[in-house]
Amino acid sequence: MQGPLKGVRVLDLSRVLTGPYCTMMLADLGAEVIKVERPETGDDTRSWGPPWVGEESHYFLSINRNKKSIALDLKHPQGQAIARQLAFECDVVLENFRPGTASRLGLDYDDLKYHNPRLIYASISGFGQDGPYRDRAAYDLIIQGMGGLMGITGAEDSEPIRVGVAVADIGAGMYAAYAILAALWERERSGQGNYIDVSMMDVQVSWMTYMAHYFFASGDLPPRRASAHPSIVPYQAFPTSDGWINVTIGNDSLWQRFAPLIDLDSDDPRYRTNADRVAEREALTAYIADKMKTKTRDEWETTLRAHGIPCGPVYDMAEVFFDPQVQARRMKRQLPHAREGEIDLLGVPVKFDRNPGAVVAAPPLLGQHTVEILTSMNYSEDTIRSLAKEGAIGISETPTNEKTANDSERKRC
Repeated sequence: MQGPLKGVRVLDLSRVLTGPYCTMMLADLGAEVIKVERPETGDDTRSWGPPWVGEESHYFLSINRNKKSIALDLKHPQGQAIARQLAFECDVVLENFRPGTASRLGLDYDDLKYHNPRLIYASISGFGQDGPYRDRAAYDLIIQGMGGLMGITGAEDSEPIRVGVAVADIGAGMYAAYAILAALWERERSGQGNYIDVSMMDVQVSWMTYMAHYFFASGDLPPRRASAHPSIVPYQAFPTSDGWINVTIGNDSLWQRFAPLIDLDSDDPRYRTNADRVAEREALTAYIADKMKTKTRDEWETTLRAHGIPCGPVYDMAEVFFDPQVQARRMKRQLPHAREGEIDLLGVPVKFDRNPGAVVAAPPLLGQHTVEILTSMNYSEDTIRSLAKEGAIGISETPTNEKTANDSERKRC
């Protein structure tokens, strides 16, 4: 691995989405991430399908690239001992158990920092490590609801809508990665480790930004307006004759250019300023919607861009990855998988001028690196076999992937 985090070692005790997303971000930037999974079953998301890529879950593949997998039974004393030994040798430990679970396993911060005072330890949970909801179970849907997001998402007369991707999970993972990087930087000055407590609920509430301040300023509840903006008009998706397009008129000079394109007088006093347009929201957006239906999505995009109007098509997933900008930015990659041959993966979304991050390894098989990691820790072959027989560890029989070799040979030719 190369990248700005080369040399940073991370023990990932997390599972499902929020923790694995965090450690994937660190792995993309060059950190060595050792993912601990249960023997036999592994991370819960290994069974989340269909669809499947061969025998692999699409969900697991989406958030576990660039990692190594070691299969440990953390309820087995020897499994716990191996995890502790790894933690003593790592810069970062991440977990997203229910609060209190890591302590019962002998793997909480207080247990580990005595032997590794430079350890950065991050816990992600639904509601945080304290407070009246500390012990509640949380899923993305619950947090989107309680954190305010669903209350402002959807049309005014619709049911509350969950955002289509699990943003409460992903957001908490991103905040955890950001906090870990800050703690690593601070450690360079202090020489000391740190404990990080990330709450999905806190993150979701923090994302309310101007919607929260809309409420603070007015005392009114922000209305649900589908794709529209509460304070800018027009700023939403409009139907065309063959699809949808987003139009964003973020200032009055843009309105001056946009109005003639939809057969309106740019100096019409009803719509001259944004405040005027917000006051006339319903009538104006209904008029624009009718006008936009008279042309195709591509025709409108060409016209609007020619006049400097910010706009963009609403893509389906296939269109996203055919877009030349997405392709130019290498946001879809192909890598050989240990069992399934060449597979498609997302790319790294941040670019560096020097020593960049990269997608260099497909998501691992369950326990694919158990022997490698234990051997590096000076465990003998006999000891490894004995631990496997006891059920403390799991070992993957990595297949000889003729499909991958053949595909790679064809690409070279």
